[in-house]
Amino acid sequence: MAGDCTIRRATPADAMRLSEVAERAFVQAFGHLYPPEDLAAFVRDSYSLEQHDKYLADPGCALWLVERDGEAVGYALAGRPCTLPHADVKPEDGELKRIYLMPAAQNGGVGSRLIQTAFDWLEQDGPRTLWIGVYSQNFGAQRFYERLGFQKVGGYEFLVGKTRDPEFILRRDAAASPKARANAG
Repeated sequence: MAGDCTIRRATPADAMRLSEVAERAFVQAFGHLYPPEDLAAFVRDSYSLEQHDKYLADPGCALWLVERDGEAVGYALAGRPCTLPHADVKPEDGELKRIYLMPAAQNGGVGSRLIQTAFDWLEQDGPRTLWIGVYSQNFGAQRFYERLGFQKVGGYEFLVGKTRDPEFILRRDAAASPKARANAG
């Protein structure tokens, strides 16, 4: 079922669809963890149409939309520079800032295709260190990122309204990039 999804680069005309799928996916996956007022504040601030308009206008960011039968079922946001709070972040490093898939689009390879699309964009000028922030209790995502060569290198508190979530910071050094390994071989 997930295999019939398409992935395409989002355009400014997609801002509302991105906002809607981001909110739906976040609330469905994590909404139960937060008081309603914290969840509402986070969604309003993080997934608004205006926020997505800003990302779409920023040449340092790229977004992709996952669709099935004309319905948005996921998206990814990647950007440079990395904004995670870690002392080793360098201006040239990239970050997978968000990746969301609705449950019906999961476990069919779409997530792997989507993340690879984002990594290809981040590394279009060559291998670079990549960063990801992940919820400390999202064990499935952590295993997935580990298989992609990411290692836990720190942590921080991610604010959802006034709720402070423990998040892990993951890094994949440029030398661990499949592009770097292919060039070395």
